[in-house]
Amino acid sequence: MSADTPHTNLNEEKAREQLIDLAEEFYDQFEHGDIPEMTLPTRTKSNIVFDEEAGVWVYGDRTSTRSANSVRGARKLLKAVYAVEFLAQQLDEDRSSTLRELYYLSESWDSEEAQFTSQDESNQLIEDLEIVSGVTREDFHMRPEESGAKVMGPLRIREQTRRGDRDIHCQEDVGQGGYQIPNNPDTIEFLDNDAEFVLCVETGGMRDRLVENGFDVDHDSIVVHLGGQPARATRRLTKRLHDELDLPVVVFCDGDPWSYRIYGSVAYGSIKSAHLSEYLATPEADYVGIRPQDIVDYDLPTDPLSDSDVNALESELEDPRFQTDFWEEQIQLQLDIEKKAEQQALASQGLDFVTDTYLPERLGEMGVI
Repeated sequence: MSADTPHTNLNEEKAREQLIDLAEEFYDQFEHGDIPEMTLPTRTKSNIVFDEEAGVWVYGDRTSTRSANSVRGARKLLKAVYAVEFLAQQLDEDRSSTLRELYYLSESWDSEEAQFTSQDESNQLIEDLEIVSGVTREDFHMRPEESGAKVMGPLRIREQTRRGDRDIHCQEDVGQGGYQIPNNPDTIEFLDNDAEFVLCVETGGMRDRLVENGFDVDHDSIVVHLGGQPARATRRLTKRLHDELDLPVVVFCDGDPWSYRIYGSVAYGSIKSAHLSEYLATPEADYVGIRPQDIVDYDLPTDPLSDSDVNALESELEDPRFQTDFWEEQIQLQLDIEKKAEQQALASQGLDFVTDTYLPERLGEMGVI
């Protein structure tokens, strides 16, 4: 897709066609006297492989079959058919719903066997439909309950809304809160920008500090609030900013193993969304901090590592995403000092330290600014 041609309508049309094709495939199997079935990649950790060339997590070659030759399998296919019918109708009516609403909506379906027993079950079915159809849930008009991630920076966009297109400058036309990322970032057209790089920030407190101190203005940066483990919409927009505007992406997180995984999900994708890694992940993204070395160099306020932290760090030493000299050195250092620190710990050096000293020096070393 070019930077100035949104493709949402084409994707929605493809989504509907793929859903109908899936339903027709079940009917064709019935007509030929075959037991209906649906084949999917095996969705277990053992079938997730790291694609070294693409730099992202993808599914391996193992597959599993949902077949109506058992009561359990027949129920799963029945639920899939009901969900397909609902999603196709939703697209016809140009409406949307949340994953949570789909779970409750199933209680109104005329077959009790088609009703979901938990939201995890309905969530997984939507992921299954993404995989077999080759389109994303956003193109089914399915959205998460909330995202709330915001963008602030020298970027002018055109957003498609139900009331028509509107042009927005993500500094001049928004308040301190910034521009809220929509559920489907492919409805955004990039019009113009004066940005030098994208800075993804884990916590809301640090994001607010950067905006209040004018970091986005002083360094022509697009500040993206990740909001903890980032939503798919946040990762998709970040990837588009990199791929289409040729902007470097750096990730600024807390100094603990769980935050390193947040960086990993931005850069390499997550196991849960391995079928969408090439759509969501930005392998070129770099990690800017907090690093265990920062804890030592700046004598940052810390908390002790818990047992689960230690286990997570040891697991990351075996994780292909972190098998580099940099990460192996930093993780081993953290295990040695037995400490972790938050982004806000930089405030111990003063409220302006992060924007006047820490980030400019680190980004300068990295060649970003």
